[in-house]
Amino acid sequence: MSNPLNIEKMRTTNSFGILFCARVQFAKDGFAPLVVRVTVDGIRKEISLKHRVPILKWNKSKEHFSGTDHETKSLNNYIDEVRTELHNCYRKMQIDKKLITALAIKQSFLGDDPDQKSLLDVIEFHNKTMHETLTWGTAKNYFTTQKYVAEFIKEKMGTTDIYLGQLNYKFLTDFEMFLRGHVPGENQKPCGNNTVMKHIERFRKIVSMAMRNDWLKQDPFIKFKPKFIKKERGYLTELELETIELKDIHNASLRTVRDLFVFSCYTGLAFADAYNLKADDMNRGIIGEMWFTINRQKTNVKAQIPLLPQALEIIERYKEHPKAKANGTLLPMLTNQRFNSYLKEIADICNISKNLKHHLARHTFATTVCLQNGISLEATAGMMGHASTRTTQIYGKILPKRISAEIQIFKNKMSDNEGNKLGFVREA
Repeated sequence: MSNPLNIEKMRTTNSFGILFCARVQFAKDGFAPLVVRVTVDGIRKEISLKHRVPILKWNKSKEHFSGTDHETKSLNNYIDEVRTELHNCYRKMQIDKKLITALAIKQSFLGDDPDQKSLLDVIEFHNKTMHETLTWGTAKNYFTTQKYVAEFIKEKMGTTDIYLGQLNYKFLTDFEMFLRGHVPGENQKPCGNNTVMKHIERFRKIVSMAMRNDWLKQDPFIKFKPKFIKKERGYLTELELETIELKDIHNASLRTVRDLFVFSCYTGLAFADAYNLKADDMNRGIIGEMWFTINRQKTNVKAQIPLLPQALEIIERYKEHPKAKANGTLLPMLTNQRFNSYLKEIADICNISKNLKHHLARHTFATTVCLQNGISLEATAGMMGHASTRTTQIYGKILPKRISAEIQIFKNKMSDNEGNKLGFVREA
């Protein structure tokens, strides 16, 4: 039978002390800051109590103020309350079997428990750590989501922040309703359904990061299902693309933007990839034709794009452009905002009612240039830099031109089949 004294020896105890003092070395006009020192196992941490107290009334040995007036009694009561609260923090950590340190008691007293991280601090941490791996466009969206969460907490919850553990299903549904009624700026419409869902989706990724780090015990998204409305990807028809290509534009800046837009219509490059395109990204294929081989900035997936004559012509046209040479890039790209602003003018000049933005060029390449002309889904995915053809299938619409072409092939097969034009196997 084992000696019970051995069990006692296995128990650990902590030396724990609390000392209140006036920091006389920082006194001014007879008043000094009041602090409390918490000591555990010889290690101490100091907590400022945010009070300046009269030095002449301070009794160092009793850790109280001398006097019977109302102000003195209030100060002594405050000291007693702080002492009791610190003892409570110590006892709670003993009961919860947590590691007891002076820092841990200080954090618990100040409400800065490392097990209770604040929501906005977690979002800030995510956005700072992910900033290096995200494109500016994607990072900017996370900053906008962060801003909306902060506004929601302030306007609807009446506080500046909440603990991560306070997240629940109701928070998510209330945040969704807040976003649906939110107007981003003057003369702008409230956020649409898919914009709201994008903010919720980004927020979910942040919560997932907190779950992976064991900062959050329960996933508030278990019962919450985002409701995206499927929308067809916009694209230019062959006629619309040809209209933009052939339009005689006199303004030099508009003409340059038109050419750069057309370039992406024939390469499928997203704005960030076109912006950073360099001569080193061009190489010759196995039969001597020119290709782009790049890792897409957004996904880091390799895209391999054979250069069509229209794209090569534009590269040749701008290879000596001063802005391209100064930046060390193939093309004299503008900022995305200015680029899209010029595209609105180009749409007006060309009588095109569609919302002309740079990303429409990428959709046009996938739909009008590739899939509509019989290029396979797999080949299109390789040129678009998609990790899976499932992404490319979004562009695989049932286009009238493609239906007509495939039906014509079928008709030709039927007419070539003598005696059984439909080519069906008939039963004997």
